[in-house]
Amino acid sequence: MNSRKRIGIIVDHTVLALVGFVIIIPIYWVVKTSLTGENLFVYPPSLLPTHPNIFFYVDVYYWIPFLRYFVNSVFVSFIVVAANVVFNSMAAFALRYRFRAKRLIIVFYLGAMMIPFQTAIIPAFLLTKYLGLLNSYVGLAFPLMSTIINIFVMKASFDAIPQSLYDAALIDGMPDWRILFRIYLPLSKAAIATNIILSFVWSWNNFIWPLIIISKKDMQTLPLGLSSFLSYFEDTSGQMYAFVVMVIAPIIIVFLMNQKRFMSGMISGAIKG
Repeated sequence: MNSRKRIGIIVDHTVLALVGFVIIIPIYWVVKTSLTGENLFVYPPSLLPTHPNIFFYVDVYYWIPFLRYFVNSVFVSFIVVAANVVFNSMAAFALRYRFRAKRLIIVFYLGAMMIPFQTAIIPAFLLTKYLGLLNSYVGLAFPLMSTIINIFVMKASFDAIPQSLYDAALIDGMPDWRILFRIYLPLSKAAIATNIILSFVWSWNNFIWPLIIISKKDMQTLPLGLSSFLSYFEDTSGQMYAFVVMVIAPIIIVFLMNQKRFMSGMISGAIKG
């Protein structure tokens, strides 16, 4: 390895380390405040936690029905993740075929991605009400059951699978649904991981849609619970940041469990060969 290449690697790693340090500072500060409850406006701020304790987490657990909100969020996220893997894989598998309206459908998908969800909230609410899904888990998961970005992630992964495998399966007499679930999905683990992470994060952080369709308190999810918590209690920096940590912890855990496959799924199809 020549000196110029070595210097380039050192510079790259230094820049990445600095960017990572800047990104991790807010996370560290949230965790530190959740353990100390110190005033955020004290100057100069203390870099290390003083007298840390977990009492603020206990307060959050007992002040509000945190466990109920957590179970609701987990159940809704499970529905969203399962629906995304199934529906997105079916849509991506269909886009492998050659038919006249294929390009038109892809253009329609790309155009729909440019429309913010807020503009379609009223029709979505009316449709959900017509189906009788208000104040239900399925209603909470309804708008996120299939997402266009994840469809294209699946399609990119399916396009990388040799056509000969599909032809061989057809010769063996396998129907399309078995080819999808027995051949294509097992070979697309990176795309599945990407679908799981993205759909989980979007569902877990969803606030506007549950706020609109949920009127029962026992059906609220964690983002709504956090909003209610902030409206009921004041001067609770420790409890508030403890709540935030308890909300974002599952997202970080899910991402770390699927990090390698997530990165592989995001770039799948970008490199041929």
